[in-house]
Amino acid sequence: MKKDWPLWEVFIRSKKGLHHRHVGSLHAADEKMAIENARDVYTRRNEGVSIWVVESKHITASNPEEMDSLFEPATDKVYRHPTFYNLPDELKHM
Repeated sequence: MKKDWPLWEVFIRSKKGLHHRHVGSLHAADEKMAIENARDVYTRRNEGVSIWVVESKHITASNPEEMDSLFEPATDKVYRHPTFYNLPDELKHM
């Protein structure tokens, strides 16, 4: 009896980046195979320095239709928006 492989979400950190970026999904039997397949599929031109894979069933996402009620409490806290802070020019990647 054939068993379906789980779906994995793939995140790659590029050589020029400081964060991992979602690049796609793939099916694999386990996390080791998912990493190897992600390397083969998403870093063919040697552009990645790190790969994360996470089984899709472990990701929980908010509903875009509930955006107003989810994010509304943050609008009354101006200190969460650093638009009024002066940062030195030497500070990179902020």
